[in-house]
Amino acid sequence: MGFEKFLFWVFAVILVFAAARVITVRNPVHAVLFLVLAFFNSAALWMLLEAEFLAIALVLVYVGAVMVLFLFVVMMLDINIAPLREGFIRYLPVGILVAAAIVIEMGLVVGGKYFAGFQLGARYPADYSNTEALGSVLYTFYVYPFEIAAVILLVAIIAAITLTMRKRPETKYQNPAQQIAVQSKDRVRLINMPTEKQS
Repeated sequence: MGFEKFLFWVFAVILVFAAARVITVRNPVHAVLFLVLAFFNSAALWMLLEAEFLAIALVLVYVGAVMVLFLFVVMMLDINIAPLREGFIRYLPVGILVAAAIVIEMGLVVGGKYFAGFQLGARYPADYSNTEALGSVLYTFYVYPFEIAAVILLVAIIAAITLTMRKRPETKYQNPAQQIAVQSKDRVRLINMPTEKQS
């Protein structure tokens, strides 16, 4: 067994373990941390496949941004998952059926007949860049799906900003310019009331 194959099995075993712990651990914070570990091992496997750009993008985007955001959200919400697990047994048959369907589909796709005639291609030259090849394929053959995905993300960003910036009639807003321009005579009113004499 070569060193590269040994590294593959190490990263693959840790990846499967981390993915299993994501769905079995009880603490949501621990689940997010195990998911971060799974992403790191996926990036390592991509590095072994010489897909450096995908590995770096996975670490920077998912681990560096998305998962950190998830971790902070889970820690701030402090969700009590005990009440959520009470009705879990009712949905167990449906979950088993879905899991069985996924396993059957993966078995059909990863079956040996699809890879029996697979042959490795020639080695790429030393100056080959997979980032350049990925960009060339992405902006030539898949330019329309790429643009559609960009438009969908743009619509999602605009919708999120619109929902955030909308004004509600029952919400009170502060106007700093108006607060600074206020003078004491406009806010304070002195009332001279006659004293009451007790009889």
